[in-house]
Amino acid sequence: MSEFLVIRNPTAGRGRALKQWGETARQLNAAGIAFDEAVTSRPLEAIAIAESEARNYSCVVAAGGDGTVHEVVNGLMRAGAPAALGVIPLGSGDDFAKLLANDFIFNCLNKRTKAFDVGRIVSGSDLRYFANGMDIGFGAHGARNVASVPRFLTGFGAYLGALALTMVRYPLLRVRLQLDDAQPFELTTAMTAVMNGSTFGGSFRVCPQARPDDGLLDLLLVDAVGRLEILRLVPKILRGAHAGHPRLRMLRAKRVTIESDEPLLVEADGEIAFQDARRLEIDELPGALAVFA
Repeated sequence: MSEFLVIRNPTAGRGRALKQWGETARQLNAAGIAFDEAVTSRPLEAIAIAESEARNYSCVVAAGGDGTVHEVVNGLMRAGAPAALGVIPLGSGDDFAKLLANDFIFNCLNKRTKAFDVGRIVSGSDLRYFANGMDIGFGAHGARNVASVPRFLTGFGAYLGALALTMVRYPLLRVRLQLDDAQPFELTTAMTAVMNGSTFGGSFRVCPQARPDDGLLDLLLVDAVGRLEILRLVPKILRGAHAGHPRLRMLRAKRVTIESDEPLLVEADGEIAFQDARRLEIDELPGALAVFA
């Protein structure tokens, strides 16, 4: 048995993962990295594989997009095993991969790992972890709309297509937030994001100062803005130049509680984690996961 298990999602990146895997496997073999392989065929399967195999390997590698990383991280966290996470980015956005200093082969050969924080979301009796970030509102509905974008749109184009679809209809949410032990407050928000990483949606730098190893969650709170204001904000957020905008707030906390009288759609690492949550308890698990980074 190898030290490494590669969990591969052939549908990631709208076909990119399937097309590029042959060359990727050749590069791994040329580098002398022996690995076992598991190929997923349905949603959430990578969670089960990672959880069941985490104690059999020193590293479990997510070969796919952010959704594959999300599932592998959830499996590793559920297993409570010391296996490290490796990432071979073959998706559309690959936001988590942007946090890594070098590619997997370089980090593997140089035995370079870092302790990354992991976010945890509790909603009722359900639990989900996230590696990069989560949000409610505009981003969550955009993540759901990606599935409706024509297949010929790939990479960042797919996210722009989802942005266009989301502009047609998106919610303004009345929520109550509490950060750490501070006084709760209410707001109407077009989007509230809670991040470990700096980007989501492929290239949107929602929290440009966020770090995955500082023990803190970075938040972006977007007020109830209309379509025209969102269009004005998009290029600023793409550049990470939106700090100080009067309709936005950027905050940090270790724990975040979000409550709503109406059901919330929740996105985590580009995946729909909850569809009708009314209370979310989010906290940071500092240094909870070793990552080849």
